[in-house]
Amino acid sequence: MTDAHRLVTALMILLFFKYDSAQETSTEFLARFEREAKAIRNSWAEADWKRQTNITTENQAAFVKASLEYSKFSQAMEKKARLYLQNKNIDLTADQRRQLTKIADIGTSAQTDVEKLERYAKIKNDMASIYSKAEVCLDSGEKCLQLDPGLTELLHSSRDCKILSAAWQGWRDQSGKKMKDLFTEYVQLGNEAVQILGYKDMGDYWKSAYETPTLEEDVAKLFEQIRPLYEQLHAYVRRRLKAVYGAHIFPSSGHIPAHILGNMWSQDWTRIGEHVKPFKDKQSVDVTDEMTKQGYTTKRMFETAEEFFYSLGFPNMTETFWRESMLERPKDRDVVCHASAWDMAKEDDFRIKMCTKVNHQDLMTIHHEMGHVQYDMTYTDLPLIYRFGANPGFQEAVGDTIALSVQTPQHLKAIGLLQAEDSYDEETDINFLMQMALDSVAFLPFSYLVDQWRWSVFRGDTKPESYNEVWWDLRCRFQGVSPPVKRRAEDFDPGAKYHVPANVPYIRYFVSLVLQFQFYKAACVAAGDTGPLHHCDFYSNPDAGHKLRSMLKLGSSKPWPDALEQMTGQREMDAQPLVEYFQPLFQFLKKENGEDHGWTEDCPDNPPPCSNTAQRWRIRYTTAVLSLSLSLITARFLIART
Repeated sequence: MTDAHRLVTALMILLFFKYDSAQETSTEFLARFEREAKAIRNSWAEADWKRQTNITTENQAAFVKASLEYSKFSQAMEKKARLYLQNKNIDLTADQRRQLTKIADIGTSAQTDVEKLERYAKIKNDMASIYSKAEVCLDSGEKCLQLDPGLTELLHSSRDCKILSAAWQGWRDQSGKKMKDLFTEYVQLGNEAVQILGYKDMGDYWKSAYETPTLEEDVAKLFEQIRPLYEQLHAYVRRRLKAVYGAHIFPSSGHIPAHILGNMWSQDWTRIGEHVKPFKDKQSVDVTDEMTKQGYTTKRMFETAEEFFYSLGFPNMTETFWRESMLERPKDRDVVCHASAWDMAKEDDFRIKMCTKVNHQDLMTIHHEMGHVQYDMTYTDLPLIYRFGANPGFQEAVGDTIALSVQTPQHLKAIGLLQAEDSYDEETDINFLMQMALDSVAFLPFSYLVDQWRWSVFRGDTKPESYNEVWWDLRCRFQGVSPPVKRRAEDFDPGAKYHVPANVPYIRYFVSLVLQFQFYKAACVAAGDTGPLHHCDFYSNPDAGHKLRSMLKLGSSKPWPDALEQMTGQREMDAQPLVEYFQPLFQFLKKENGEDHGWTEDCPDNPPPCSNTAQRWRIRYTTAVLSLSLSLITARFLIART
């Protein structure tokens, strides 16, 4: 801050406090902020809800208007909060100072140029619209497919390499590629807005939510702690998929082609479980068929999740939740299907938006989203400014902590989704851990690298002409996954992932993966479970529930190490519980893989095509030779007969 800025600020403080006879005390200001913030946040949330559950031009315009009103309110409150913080004559409590600091930290709403603020809101809206409406036409005679459920199911069910490759590229052509210029402008406007608050760039602002100046270094250390486990999983999956698709589609660099992992972004590999299941004659803990057999509905799936939380001492969902949530995809309108939980900043109004399907994976997703809602409901008595997770990863981790317990064979038997007579031995145990690893361990590098890329973009290290190149450099390096077709500078593959156009920071998911195993182990210890960590089910245990609620009720009123200590007794994130959970699988994979693991850091220059021309000609040549030989033998036989 320059001397001129300091002088202006001092004069503002003097005028504000000396000549305003109606000046509020800091306590009065915080009370007024609470009332007004709830009203405007509810208006904004309602507009956002309508925009995402009914994509129309009118609803999009209404959301832009609501966002501008929210920004104007935030700007006014930010100015007042800073005056209190900068006045040394006011004796603020530690809690008041924390609240005022959070009120003053308004992010991109700090932009005072109305035209730029409107443009920024419109760009985010336009990118979200491109993503939500994108569809891929694989065949002129077939119906075009949206991401969910069409393309998602295709990537799950098809094993035709060419079709998978076409769907993979088509989605990126119709989503990310169309928004590259918008994203470039969004970066510029976002950086400019947060720089008003003193941040270097948007990445610097996002990282500030963790109140940890060494966040980048900390997550890098955590990733290295987990990396050996991921490398072994990658090697095993690569070898098993070669048996399915043929080694000819795999580059010699050791990477796995991105389109054959059962997921549009290769971020989790659960959909290829049947191909990499270690012991084929033993059961896997996927209860989709049993759910169908028992006539599970969407409502019953949500009630199952509700009952688990209730068994730990949490409240049931509110009447408003059941009335206002969107739990299935509507047939009469376009919606954003990406599952999400909503705190509407209004008494008893908590919702989930999800296009639910009756299957094992969605049952776990429901527990995840309901974890968000229970977090929101637990800290609802706190001031609104504290009604967030202790850090962004905490919010994501809570529901997944519950899901770790729900997915155990012990629990699935307890609720009747696995039969009591089903045998369970060491091989079945490895199958279970493999299934869990395909969901969580496989996701670790992707959840780590998305914001590595965005932080680089926000800093200006990665320019628009290099967006895609750097994106794939990171994916090849950390994930060991490579594109199935040649990528070019005009492509914008990061935009094909929801969280990029939706402006959602992503490192929270990596942090969440580490935290959920820490939380899970702490809950198991509280429940008195002394068996292998991956067998622990703390269902109906009040001590585990109390431990969890004591952390959640803090919201963001305290720095996250305080909340973590409340739950685990530790003040630092630690990946050791995750490593402990998967230790039996890790030993199995090392034995199976031997020295066959790893990949080069650089992407392959030319992705191998789905069809192997040389191999096809060899087959044709061999067939022709065999046919000719058979003809000669037959001729000789006939001559001999005559």
